[in-house]
Amino acid sequence: MKPIAVWATVLLSMLAQPAAWCVPLDVKAALLRVDASLAKEQGSLLALYADLHAHPELAFAETRTAALLAAQMRSAGFEVTQGVGGTGLVAVLRNGSGPLVMVRTELDGLPMQEQSDLPFASRTRTQYNGADTFTAHTCAHDMHMSIWVGTARAMLAQRSNWRGTLMFIAQPAEERVAGAKAMLADRLFERFGKPDYGFALHTMPGAYDEVLWRAGAMTSNGSALNVTFLGRGGHGSDPSTTIDPVMMASRFVVDLQSVVSREKDPAAFGVVSIGAIQGGSAGNIIPDQVALRGTVRSQSDAVHERLQQGVTRTAQAVAAMAGAPPPQVSFSVGTRSVMNDPQLTARTAVLFNQAFGDKSVQLSSAWSAGEDYTEFQAAGVPSFFFGLGIYEPKRMAAARAGGEQVPANHSPQFIPVAEPTLRTGVRAMSLALLGVMGTAR
Repeated sequence: MKPIAVWATVLLSMLAQPAAWCVPLDVKAALLRVDASLAKEQGSLLALYADLHAHPELAFAETRTAALLAAQMRSAGFEVTQGVGGTGLVAVLRNGSGPLVMVRTELDGLPMQEQSDLPFASRTRTQYNGADTFTAHTCAHDMHMSIWVGTARAMLAQRSNWRGTLMFIAQPAEERVAGAKAMLADRLFERFGKPDYGFALHTMPGAYDEVLWRAGAMTSNGSALNVTFLGRGGHGSDPSTTIDPVMMASRFVVDLQSVVSREKDPAAFGVVSIGAIQGGSAGNIIPDQVALRGTVRSQSDAVHERLQQGVTRTAQAVAAMAGAPPPQVSFSVGTRSVMNDPQLTARTAVLFNQAFGDKSVQLSSAWSAGEDYTEFQAAGVPSFFFGLGIYEPKRMAAARAGGEQVPANHSPQFIPVAEPTLRTGVRAMSLALLGVMGTAR
């Protein structure tokens, strides 16, 4: 049973919205139409997923990926513009008077090697930060893109049941939290119109028949952390003649966690993680410097500021203890929490509850990851951003009961069960769109 407040918000939102919102959607009939489309398209969508999975490309280098999606959308009847914000694309389908509705997917993969036995596992390599590296879709953007195309086809197959304009955008460089800004800087909304509503989804640990959502904050604040410790190099056999930056970096990684455990409210979410340490060339050479890269995450501006202050102070203290020069500490411009619009969330949640029953899961807290979809919201687009599970229900139930944990996003084993994850995603996104565009037909 959903809280009474949710239903009250739905009634108020329907009164406050355009007339199209007042047309009740026949969820059962809508799902039958979506399923009919999926029955015809499933094979080609799974083939598209396998192709995308096998050929990931990194941020702002997604040329093959963008061309593939552009061809898919043109064949579906959309007007497609490529090269928006670099490698981004915009696909538009007009279907009478009604709202302009945006659906976003991401294009980029990650600089890492997947660990799977899939016959279409990625073996792609590229240059990243001056080194040869594998690339992988271990955040499942390949699944997002396949759902995006599947939703476009499902909406096209039932054009008589909705009115308005669809604006499907494929955004580059989400992993670098730069692609949304690039598309907006390329006059996205000036050229194609400012959407009345925006929708996006993201895969996350959950069962493949679940959709996960919440009102308000759906993701977390995030900023990238860069620290460089400056020392004095020398021979590993004579450390007394050096100022060892490897030692400083090691101490810093451990001491850093006292900022999280001792300087913020224990009830408030906050995390600082170091994901990369680079320094040195040989085991018997103490280097001149060591660089660390990490991430700071929170769901509160006050907590975020406190964590950044603590990180800076800890790095400076570690260097001072070693008699080293002050370290270089910087935080890149990060992401703000994705905030789901209350009215749009309430309206869409009712549809999800009708369609998926207890598999429509209202999350109790925001996701710890960050997202640059917030840039579109900051530009004034009321949005609904929801999650999609990817694992077998039994496996997920065992993990929630205290068993073996499932791999999370950015793990080399974060690989969706392609079907029915794809089916659930197309059904959910299509329903969300019909909720604001559907007609009484």
